[in-house]
Amino acid sequence: QVQLVESGGGLVQAGGSLRLSCVGSGSIFSINVMGWYRQAPGKQRELVASIDSGGSTNYADSVKGRFTISRDNDRNAVYLQMNSLKPEDTASYYCNADVNYSTGFRRRSGNYWGQGTQVTVSS
Repeated sequence: QVQLVESGGGLVQAGGSLRLSCVGSGSIFSINVMGWYRQAPGKQRELVASIDSGGSTNYADSVKGRFTISRDNDRNAVYLQMNSLKPEDTASYYCNADVNYSTGFRRRSGNYWGQGTQVTVSS
């Protein structure tokens, strides 16, 4: 009933930029925290950035000053602007959200993941 769909990944040279998008669909009436995670081969999934419903943001130290997270509550969307990309940013990037949604007359909450989008930065 709730889906998160990412887009915007790709191949870019070091120093380049990419913008990731994630849009939620389904019977969503509000979303609390939205975030971007990444997972490189052989490594654990890690938080890249998060943003709450009031717009407060949190970033991993490795991306501070280079990445910017933003959201559009009307579109149930979250974005990640990635500048000055480095080869070590290469990973699959996943959108995550704490979603409040309805099923008929009932309201429910759940944590959802997108399917992931690949970002590859060449040196």
